[in-house]
Amino acid sequence: MKASSPEPAVGELSWFKSSYSSGSGGDCVEVADAGAAVLVRDSKRPEAAILTVPATQWTAFVRMATRD
Repeated sequence: MKASSPEPAVGELSWFKSSYSSGSGGDCVEVADAGAAVLVRDSKRPEAAILTVPATQWTAFVRMATRD
């Protein structure tokens, strides 16, 4: 049996927007690192549903999206 710390509560997370986002429009997604997962939400509606993506899959997505 492995000991692991519990995932942080949504209210305890630090949410980030892309550095490419302009601060004026609000049409952005925000992401938060929750350990084994990355959480994704709509910045205009932070109380709405949150998408949970396994961290390994998020890494693969970002690599693919940032390829030249």
